Amino acid sequence: MIHRFIGTSTKLVQQMASQPVTWSSVTKTVRGLLTTAQHTLTVFGLSAVAMLALLYNRPDLAKRVSDFLSPQQSVQVAAASPVQARLAAQGDEAVEVVNNDDKHAARSSRQQKYVTEWLSRRYRVAGDAANMFVATAYSTAHEIKIDPLLILAVMAIESGLNPFAESPVGAQGLMQVMSKVHSDKFQEVGGSKAALNPVANIRVGAQILKDYVTRTGSVEGGLKTYVGAGASDDDSGYGNKVLAEYRRLKQVASGKNVPIFTPPSAPAPQLAQKSAPAPHKVDAPAVEAAQGASQTGETVAGL
Repeated sequence: MIHRFIGTSTKLVQQMASQPVTWSSVTKTVRGLLTTAQHTLTVFGLSAVAMLALLYNRPDLAKRVSDFLSPQQSVQVAAASPVQARLAAQGDEAVEVVNNDDKHAARSSRQQKYVTEWLSRRYRVAGDAANMFVATAYSTAHEIKIDPLLILAVMAIESGLNPFAESPVGAQGLMQVMSKVHSDKFQEVGGSKAALNPVANIRVGAQILKDYVTRTGSVEGGLKTYVGAGASDDDSGYGNKVLAEYRRLKQVASGKNVPIFTPPSAPAPQLAQKSAPAPHKVDAPAVEAAQGASQTGETVAGL
């Protein structure tokens, strides 16, 4: 078509050159050129429309044309695909971790709610105070890796959840800690005067309990040492009382309906040597209590 247009234009120019130039001949020549150009553009337009229609109806052909015109772009997209797949996989893993964390937090929160309500009603403690005691026990247990329900069971038997309880031999607070014996541990939480501070008392008492469980190699041995009966044949039933309360708390944490009117044990009798047993070494490593708030339903050191 282009060759035809060029040939027609050449003939018109030759005719103009062989004849005298007049206005009429010029007009005729220009009209001929315009007519030829119009026909040429019409054919090109129809061809373009036909090609677009073909590419629209044949996506595979359109992709081939695109790859032929832009081969570098196709290579870049192909090279990026594995990277995108890897990023997508990492994104899925991150979402799964977040979901697991959310489930863990929801389960722990639900357990704390059950335990708080039950302890509040059983020991007639204000809900806000019981919530603070339980929350502190759970956070402390997570830090030192001991079951929070064991801490709460000791707290219940030792003081009946009375943060101002004090024994004749000087044991103080929720967990009845001998602040004079363990003054070094209280230095980190404000000194011996902080013994009646519920948070400080729980943290120090829980650490002492964990140390005794580790030292003796069992929860039973740790409780016996905690009450000051480490050198005695028995602990006057103290360990059984704590473990019975611990088992009830495990049931409560799992959502079971546990009666609150079972007679709560009276605070354990305080022995003069409480919390100050003679140091000794155990060759076998101790069995740690179950870790943190998320493990409240698991066995603690063989329980």
